[in-house]
Amino acid sequence: MKHLVEVEKGREAADGRPSVGPAYRSAFATDGFPPPIPGVDSCWDVFRLSAERHPENRMLGHREVVDGKAGEYVWLTYKEVYDTVIKVGASITSCGVEQGGRCGIFGANCPEWVISMEACNAHGIYCVPLYDTLGAGAVEFILCHAEVQIAFVEEKKISEVLKTLQNSSKFLRTIVSFGKVTLEQREAVEKSGLAIFEWDEFLLLGCNNHFDLPVKKKDDICTIMYTSGTTGDPKGVMISNNSIITLISGVDRLLHCVHEQLHENEVYMSYLPLAHIFDRVIEELFIFHGASIGFWRGDVKLLVEDIGELKPTIFCAVPRVLDRIYTGLQTKISSGGMLKQTLFNVSYKYKLHNMMRGSKHDEAATICDKFVFNKVKHGLGGNVRLILSGAAPLATHVEQFLRVVTCAHVLQGYGLTETCAGTFVSLPNDLSMLGTVGPPVPNVDVRLESVPEMGYDALSEVPRGEICIKGNTLFSGYYKREDLTEEVMVDGWFHTGDVGEWQPDGSMKIIDRKKNIFKLSQGEYVAVENLENIYALVSDIDSIWVYGNSFESFLVAIINPNKQALEHWAELNGITGDFSKLCENPKAKEYILGELTKIGKEKKLKGFEFIKAVHLDPVPFDMERDLLTPTYKKKRPQLLKHYQSVIDDLYKSSK
Repeated sequence: MKHLVEVEKGREAADGRPSVGPAYRSAFATDGFPPPIPGVDSCWDVFRLSAERHPENRMLGHREVVDGKAGEYVWLTYKEVYDTVIKVGASITSCGVEQGGRCGIFGANCPEWVISMEACNAHGIYCVPLYDTLGAGAVEFILCHAEVQIAFVEEKKISEVLKTLQNSSKFLRTIVSFGKVTLEQREAVEKSGLAIFEWDEFLLLGCNNHFDLPVKKKDDICTIMYTSGTTGDPKGVMISNNSIITLISGVDRLLHCVHEQLHENEVYMSYLPLAHIFDRVIEELFIFHGASIGFWRGDVKLLVEDIGELKPTIFCAVPRVLDRIYTGLQTKISSGGMLKQTLFNVSYKYKLHNMMRGSKHDEAATICDKFVFNKVKHGLGGNVRLILSGAAPLATHVEQFLRVVTCAHVLQGYGLTETCAGTFVSLPNDLSMLGTVGPPVPNVDVRLESVPEMGYDALSEVPRGEICIKGNTLFSGYYKREDLTEEVMVDGWFHTGDVGEWQPDGSMKIIDRKKNIFKLSQGEYVAVENLENIYALVSDIDSIWVYGNSFESFLVAIINPNKQALEHWAELNGITGDFSKLCENPKAKEYILGELTKIGKEKKLKGFEFIKAVHLDPVPFDMERDLLTPTYKKKRPQLLKHYQSVIDDLYKSSK
């Protein structure tokens, strides 16, 4: 495999353990992984050294809104940010939070978010991002589980933190607003025995105190990032300084090897949540290079306008955002008149043909780029040279289209919070990697482990199995959950739960999920068995199979209704027909969907866990059609095969 080198032989199954394929690493690490970055032992060093080298470079920018109108980006330099970070750090320390303490950050990406994070880095305090998309009670759970002592909070999120005080005040002593604090908020906080500060007020709190910055080691924990668990409670993923530093040096080596290295004049649009590892490590990478980070206004409808003003050079996205761009472009093309449509289609086919024959994207059709695709490029600000997609799979047709029309490299990556994000990334100017996540980044070893119960063999001619990862980017364990850590870490190998297939060129294709948990297109995990158990509480149904995948943003379900219950409902509502006819009746489907929604609300399910469309099957799932095991467990791959056309129709009719 041309992009890989083998570092360890595979082995057959033995002692009850499945067989494993050979361990590989990137060909860019043939002579070993990149050496440690001189003088960098912590994330604080990443920022401190950049502030020393590039004090006057623009670091953090935001758009000031005056009379409802957004102006140009206003920038803080590295030196200005550094000085503010020192003040915030002194104020945190004067509140009694010491090295190894926990500091929560809750809010949309903004300069204050990064400043608070860097203050944590300066003092060796664990940064604990809080976010509410993990469902009802997640903010309270994280505050209590991580024993957060001080929390920095966006103005409009303060009320959510106040709701948690009955329990979180056991640990939480100080709340700092990114902006202002109302009189009611101040009274509520003080009644609970806590202190609350406005941002400007907090900056002055430690100004008379001088605190020496503690020594920080590579193995020290830098952040605890909570990620959705399969059993309900979020898991706290502990990430060390070393994980992030190793990731930076690996990505840097990769970009250097493909002649796309980053420079200090790069500009990044920060809109993906800093509470997730993907955006956090990208921003660390930009800070390492002394580059600029501009923040969006927090409204997805205004994102394109913000991009046009900022003119980023690198654009990171999740498939949902790129799907929107793709759909928007398709609409524009189809409404542009016959001549424009024809010109676009001919140009597209010509450029794609040349790229498939090996031409680099910027050499494949320069005339077409100048007169046809230039408008697409300017829609993304005009300077984007690299678009990176992560968090969920990007549909192949969208990836191919964007590679041709954006005049930029479109790369797809793969990683988890536990692997510090970037583990695989596709390579520029290589169309054969479409639909894959590319080869490994040159800082990890990767192997596949067979999953016999699913028919995946890591030693077969086409190697397939669970993706296992080893290297210094790996997490340090789940906070207070050694049991869960031991489940996924075996002999130094992290078991991702994702099933992959090596391609002949050394890139990886994600083909399945080992456990019954999957990701929706917006990057949210769904623990499907847990959901089915909740929906099974609806007395009108006998059995339910919930389905979703990484290319769709919502869930659908196939249901065996309870015959008696449905017939009783029909009688009450004056609807006639036998059981089979009732199952086809749109009103019956509407009724069952309503009952599912009711139980979902009662159990405080997250928005993406609600079912949006159902099919009622009068014939129960059975062993005869191979839909159930002898112990009545659902055979999910077989269910999908059996109901594929029904599932396709449910998604089509619900859009």
